Amino acid sequence: MGSILAGKKVAVTGGAGFLGSFLVDRLQSRGVSDIFVPRKRDYDLTNREAAERLYLDARPDVLFHLAATVGGIGANSSNPGYFFYENMAMGLHILEAARRYKQLQKLVIVGTTCSYPKYTPTPFREEDLWNGYPEETNAPYAVAKKAVLVMAQSYRSQYGLNSIYLIPANLYGPRDNFDLQCSHVIPALVSKFVGAKAANDRSVTVWGTGQVSREFLYVEDAAEGLVLAAECYNGADPINLGTGVEIQISRLVEIIRDLVGYKGEIVWDNSKPDGQPRRRLDTEKAQRKFGFKAQTDLETGLRKVIDWYRQKMELPATVS
Repeated sequence: MGSILAGKKVAVTGGAGFLGSFLVDRLQSRGVSDIFVPRKRDYDLTNREAAERLYLDARPDVLFHLAATVGGIGANSSNPGYFFYENMAMGLHILEAARRYKQLQKLVIVGTTCSYPKYTPTPFREEDLWNGYPEETNAPYAVAKKAVLVMAQSYRSQYGLNSIYLIPANLYGPRDNFDLQCSHVIPALVSKFVGAKAANDRSVTVWGTGQVSREFLYVEDAAEGLVLAAECYNGADPINLGTGVEIQISRLVEIIRDLVGYKGEIVWDNSKPDGQPRRRLDTEKAQRKFGFKAQTDLETGLRKVIDWYRQKMELPATVS
């Protein structure tokens, strides 16, 4: 299937990362052949000169800004200043360099569901984004990303910069970060249960109480949503990308345990933080504005993640 992006020069910051690699794949499948993926060693976007050089070297018509410094609750709690600075600086320089470059037709910015207030009523509506402070463990990262939204809207108003801002649900899928020191919940659980089964461990320890809920979006669906938005959406308002379905973490743990085939005990470490109490996005606007609807149900996506991880670790495939 072709795309109106075909024939354009496209740059993808973070294009070698988790979501970015799938976005590049999706763009190529839609006929986009001129894709520039800057690497941090060459373009440290926390540096203004590097961001300006990116535009001069890539000469993009469209730029997707996915580069971010991210992690799970533990990483956020341990690195609040670092997470704020890195994400704020990258967004600041990407937008200002876009203004100076003057030839960019569209800038697509990826935000975070962490930016919603801690006690946002579910489903999270885009209009609720400013009705409170984010959950504390994620707040520095979340506020930095929200500030980038304000900057993007300000640059649209003053300079006519066509930027759009998308808020995906918690992402998961193959190629994710499975390092337990900084991974998000699904890759952390997959890593723990697969490792425990391989080692015949008697128990697996899981963070928190399991009583909070999350919404998860399969990474290939997220990539499709980004492409559709780039093709069809030109508004100033942020747009959610998700499934509109939430699951309690305790149930998620049971599903992953059963898919892995682990028979041992689950131990909940209640001394560890749960994070935000609930997360579920209102996805109506994405469907109405650019026809996005997630296609991958959670169990199907989890099977793909587990099989991919086992192949990577050279372990037997998922039980049926």
